[in-house]
Amino acid sequence: MNVGFIGLGIMGSRMAANLQKAGHSLVVYNRTPEKAEALVAQGAVLASSPEEVGRQCRVVFTMLATPESVEEVALGKEGFLKELPGNSLWIDASTVNPSFSKRMAVAALKMGHRFLDAPVSGSLIPAETGQLVFLVGGETKDLEEVRPLLDTMGKAVLHIGPHGQGASMKMVNNMLFGQIMAAFSEALRLGTSLGITEEVLCQTLMNGPGGAPFLKLKEQKILSRDFSPEFPLEWMHKDLHLAGVTAYEQGIALPVLHTAKEIFAQAKQAGLSQEDFSAVYQFVNPK
Repeated sequence: MNVGFIGLGIMGSRMAANLQKAGHSLVVYNRTPEKAEALVAQGAVLASSPEEVGRQCRVVFTMLATPESVEEVALGKEGFLKELPGNSLWIDASTVNPSFSKRMAVAALKMGHRFLDAPVSGSLIPAETGQLVFLVGGETKDLEEVRPLLDTMGKAVLHIGPHGQGASMKMVNNMLFGQIMAAFSEALRLGTSLGITEEVLCQTLMNGPGGAPFLKLKEQKILSRDFSPEFPLEWMHKDLHLAGVTAYEQGIALPVLHTAKEIFAQAKQAGLSQEDFSAVYQFVNPK
């Protein structure tokens, strides 16, 4: 069986590579074809459009940056949904807002297909080593059908609930990460202004009760000021924005979220879009 994979960025390229290493035949598409070269060299078929992926597959993964990109490859002029054989399964691993995932589930169903929202917890290294955690929304039977594929790319598969619940959990997860990173950056800013070294601050705060475990993974980036991207800052800003959109849809106020979002927006304007999202520290505490 051919497995379709659309979106070969930092995460998608590594996820697709793990499927390929496990022996699955891939049909891949990326807006920038050069990003598919490594997969093609190992036997993947490079499609010229999303619809060409649809013609050759019954299972298609999408891993894209924004809801707009997902909708374009699925339902646009060259979208794959209209070309899939009946009762095919689309798994969207992108980080998008829950209302969007629900709308895509309805669109897929109307065209005779099935849908899972299955965003992942983890960044570059977990994607490379097959240690991602899938957060899944959708029907249990559909999840069980593709569980072997998810197990190839991840260390855990969590069925959160019906359509949109996987996207919901991922949104809450990333919102918290963004807020913690912004708050930690400000704590280090105050500490260094008082004469405490970054090394002592990191050691003390990260090993204390207020230290979130993921911060340890960012320690060397902060201390070395090497913010090579594992999860680009621009996408964290996007996720915080989508969380704000969702809060508006739910009629709730999240003032800390919006403050964090604006800090990341300012960091983008300062030229840090392509750096790791931990580079918000560089914006808050420039040397």
